[in-house]
Amino acid sequence: MERCSRCHRLFLLVPLVLGLSVVPAWAGVPPVDVLRALRFPSLPDGVRRARGICPADVAYRVSRPAQLSAPTRQLFPGGFPKDFSLLTAVRTRPGLQAPLLTLYSAQGVQQLGLELGRPFRFLYEDQTGRPQPPAQPVFRGLSLADGKWHRVAVAVKGQSVTLIVDCKKRVTRPLPRSARPLLDTHGVIIFGARILDEEVFEGDIQELVIVPGVQAAYESCEQKELECEGAWREKPQKHRAQRSPKQQPSRLHRPQNQEPQQQVRELGEPQTTAHSREGRHPDTSPGNSPKCLRAPHPILGSCPPLH
Repeated sequence: MERCSRCHRLFLLVPLVLGLSVVPAWAGVPPVDVLRALRFPSLPDGVRRARGICPADVAYRVSRPAQLSAPTRQLFPGGFPKDFSLLTAVRTRPGLQAPLLTLYSAQGVQQLGLELGRPFRFLYEDQTGRPQPPAQPVFRGLSLADGKWHRVAVAVKGQSVTLIVDCKKRVTRPLPRSARPLLDTHGVIIFGARILDEEVFEGDIQELVIVPGVQAAYESCEQKELECEGAWREKPQKHRAQRSPKQQPSRLHRPQNQEPQQQVRELGEPQTTAHSREGRHPDTSPGNSPKCLRAPHPILGSCPPLH
């Protein structure tokens, strides 16, 4: 009888030991490079290379025909982290109000979204439907649709979300979600568009990364430099021509015999792009807008037109 009692106690301890040994599947995993997961480096339709924040950086220019989506589970096989950092470097068309990233559940519910423009919106809805639309975080007074490069870091932890823009302005808003929020990863993640929405992203993007935990968002400013963009774009051309090669930084130097129209551009482009090699440019007319996602999720079925 005493032996059975000991066995019973050991049996009760097994679930506790197993529970202590279980850690989130995403703990310690590397950052999720959303651009690479959505095949940006291979230049799908509607995407071409562009100059990034610094002349040596590579960015991607996205036009209206772009159809970029993937199963969420492909990016987050171990589940979406509860607390996370979202980092991006982006430049949009002036006056644009459009989504940058949208995450849908298997039932077609928008669970996560980042909307650029004026105002800046962060959309979040967990498995319980919280927070309700009136409590969704809105960052008024911030505009990222001004045709300039911006570094944006979003830190989501507990019941709040913090937005850091250009390492200068930091704003925190309440995020009244559940104590144990979950996001369904059996749906689809879409770049630059929403189902049943006509607004789509147009502009340049250099980085789009999601990292478990909020440390990456707060440390991102220590690893980034914005001065290179201002040194290249804001200084008058005549001052650059008068400076000697010794005074001019090597990575910002350009040959003096370059054509003026290639020296200063509001949206810089690389020397060679997929479209320039083919002698064509993407058609951005409304009539040629995408009518459906390239690879609709099997659970969502055929998606309705975006326009």
